[in-house]
Amino acid sequence: MDRRHTIVGLGEILWDIFPNGRKLGGAPANFAYASSLLGERAVVASRVGEDDLGQDVRQQLSSCGLETSHIQSDPAYPTGTVTVSVDSAGQASFAVNSPAAWDFFQPTPGWTQLAEKADAVCFGTLAQRSPESRQTIQAFLAATRSDSLRVLDVNLRQSFYSATVIARSAELCQIIKLNSQELPIVLSLLGGSFVDEISAARWLLKAFDLQLVCVTRAAQGSLLLGPDGYDEHPGIPVKVVDTVGAGDAFTAALVYHYLRSASLQTMNVAANRMGTWVASQSGAMPAASGSQLERIRFPEKAFQGL
Repeated sequence: MDRRHTIVGLGEILWDIFPNGRKLGGAPANFAYASSLLGERAVVASRVGEDDLGQDVRQQLSSCGLETSHIQSDPAYPTGTVTVSVDSAGQASFAVNSPAAWDFFQPTPGWTQLAEKADAVCFGTLAQRSPESRQTIQAFLAATRSDSLRVLDVNLRQSFYSATVIARSAELCQIIKLNSQELPIVLSLLGGSFVDEISAARWLLKAFDLQLVCVTRAAQGSLLLGPDGYDEHPGIPVKVVDTVGAGDAFTAALVYHYLRSASLQTMNVAANRMGTWVASQSGAMPAASGSQLERIRFPEKAFQGL
């Protein structure tokens, strides 16, 4: 029988400040929310300020059904914010404000216990921009079980990354996910030579002894490459409202099916459906849609539309 997994989004939590208001975001929180929609026990491990925005983070996470017991409080630094601009095609750009509370993660017994319970952890490079949080994130990953899935969702933002951080993160994970714009940058930083996406993904797979490399291609779908082959998905046409959180939702569906030993094709179909659905909604945490989630959980069934 299927079981409910403990899924952790580890890293930054923040408010995305749009021209028309603010919405809760940050890749780890978006990932955890999408995982919870799929039925997993989803936990956000992050840090907020002792301010009104921090209180609002806890309230909104609770209202979304996510646990807040692993959200740390920082007495000195504010809750993180990001200024978001969305162009006419719905593509988002981000200006990450600093410093933020999530730059100052602290190792705690509670976080160590969470790491030991986690079936999967998704983390990125942004929350590792400061030494304090970088050390804590890497210690958290080291405390996970040997059978726990560790996913690096690269998420390059502004100048908040380095070859050293990416290389160490790649050594700590089994899956790397990045987009087609990030792939040549990451390959160059790590000492590889970019020719095409498939050969680049294969280089990463072998260089870091990975189980899976995922390259997302926006509206053109995605590439999944593992030790025994690869699968390409052409993408799903949809009217995009905004792309905020779509990649994180993609990752959640990918992890959901990876933990259930699905084929590359099944993972690819489900992840594209999840990412496309979120891109068709406003913000990174849309209300649940039973019909869409059914298509994502059971991609092998015949459905109309997505």
